[in-house]
Amino acid sequence: MMDDLFAPPPGEEPHAERLAAGTVLLHGMAAPLAAALLADIQRIAAQAPFRHMVTPGGYRMGVATTSCGTLGWVSDHHGYRYSRIDPGSGQPWPAMPDSWRALAGDAANRAGFAGFVPDACLINRYVPGCKLSLHQDKDERDFSAPIVSLSLGLPAVFELGGLRRSARCARLTLRHGDILVWGGPDRLRYHGVLPLAGGSHPLLGECRINLTFRLAG
Repeated sequence: MMDDLFAPPPGEEPHAERLAAGTVLLHGMAAPLAAALLADIQRIAAQAPFRHMVTPGGYRMGVATTSCGTLGWVSDHHGYRYSRIDPGSGQPWPAMPDSWRALAGDAANRAGFAGFVPDACLINRYVPGCKLSLHQDKDERDFSAPIVSLSLGLPAVFELGGLRRSARCARLTLRHGDILVWGGPDRLRYHGVLPLAGGSHPLLGECRINLTFRLAG
């Protein structure tokens, strides 16, 4: 794979690009739905506000996060895990909108993963300077389902590594409305996000929001 895999210029027609055997980038697929997605995010965040979680090692995460669905992702001194209860409110996480579940299933199907029905959506909010270190998504019980990651707002440089942390990373730009799907042989690839560059998006301002759909339970 090339070291730099950049999305096409804004305005190009949505299309699918296969980056590896189990990784597909759906350029611009969610862009027409952005306003509705953002309205849903606002409703979810009103019930379960964005917060900066703490890692098991005691470090405050730079990325603000919340969740929706049957399960939500949490991090604290006990470790990383999924929970049915929002630790901030003591209540169940907000329900995942049916339209989100359908969109994630459609994206997975287009990438070659039929029948994907997520039960968790992690919602991350980045501001300039925020990053996400290389990691594997391995808190889920079943690795046979893909990860579906939707980007809104400012573009981000995504690092896609191998099955070992030491493997060389490819870099690709994820733009507003892009959906990246990885699964199968690529399901446990290391990945991360480089520090978000400054800028202002017409809909989100100085912000990037990432929706990551998973089958966690």
